[in-house]
Amino acid sequence: MPLNWSAYEDIAQFFTGRDMTYAGGPAKVYGNMDYGKKDPSLGWRFTDAWMSMAGMGDVGEPNGLPVDEWGIRVNENSQPVGSCVSRGGATNDAAAVYAIQKYIDWLKAYAPPSAAGMVFGEAGPVPAQGEIAQQMFWYTAFTADMVKDGLPVVNADGTPKWRMAPSPHGAYWQEGMKVGYQDAGSWTLMESTPVDRAQAAWLYAQFVTSKTVDVKKSHVGLTFIRESTIQHQSFTDRAPKLGGLIEFYRSPARVQWSPTGTNVPDYPKLAQLWWQNIGDASSGAKTAQEALDSLCAEQEKVMERIERAGVQGDLGPKMNEPQDAQVWLDAPGSPVARLDNEKPQGETVAYDELIKSWQN
Repeated sequence: MPLNWSAYEDIAQFFTGRDMTYAGGPAKVYGNMDYGKKDPSLGWRFTDAWMSMAGMGDVGEPNGLPVDEWGIRVNENSQPVGSCVSRGGATNDAAAVYAIQKYIDWLKAYAPPSAAGMVFGEAGPVPAQGEIAQQMFWYTAFTADMVKDGLPVVNADGTPKWRMAPSPHGAYWQEGMKVGYQDAGSWTLMESTPVDRAQAAWLYAQFVTSKTVDVKKSHVGLTFIRESTIQHQSFTDRAPKLGGLIEFYRSPARVQWSPTGTNVPDYPKLAQLWWQNIGDASSGAKTAQEALDSLCAEQEKVMERIERAGVQGDLGPKMNEPQDAQVWLDAPGSPVARLDNEKPQGETVAYDELIKSWQN
């Protein structure tokens, strides 16, 4: 399996267009699967967490600090201070541009032509059809569709032909950065909810998250919320038919997959800016640099409005004054200047060796 983006790209190039009928496969294979339609799901595609996989932001778990995977910098009081390089952010630095450009290049060169017009829900089931050699992201929500008997990606004995592996990282990535995203759900009971309804909701939450129910739910949907479910004997028994999913969730590697952090002061308002601006880059209306320059500037406008309104008090944004970008590029950490070589030597690891490293 590829450990870095260079190896992923080499593998994508090797398989794209290749006739695999000699091995019982399709007449034409694609080396990458993705989606590109200008749609809200295109934003998740990058904030969750393509940019940190590329190496944009700072080292830190569960999120980069002081610059996170959205490119937003915070000060020592955890207040957002900027998104553009001129304010110490990284949303438009060299690592971010590299991330977007690689996405565009691979979508065009190695994915099915239809992928550019797909949204998340349309692209997710495609790998199960047997024509995709690899996919950078693993969407656990679609795992259940990958294990059904009779699929081209499932052997006659029910074992998968595919393997789930950690996502490779880009040229700017450093040890200690997050390298993937997973939702961490919660239950919210509003203070305004009538007491009898809140009590009923609380009881329902206990039922849904109980051990017995969660084990059954996880077997059906293959999405986990309880450590006890991950360790359940039934999943030990089923693990050989889930292609590494159970080994991954039982491994220390999973801590590098984390939800959105606290640097983002208003998720709904900022998230919509991502798909709109990156959609411009995906469609060719703007270059990657132009799209990210626009994105960081628009993120800063939102944060400046929050700062002026004062609605978040001491936790709200306190924006830095813009400076010459070189001041921040010369400082340690994120943001970063462009590397001389954005395609280092490809690195791979045997899958069995990876599994052993987790178990040890």
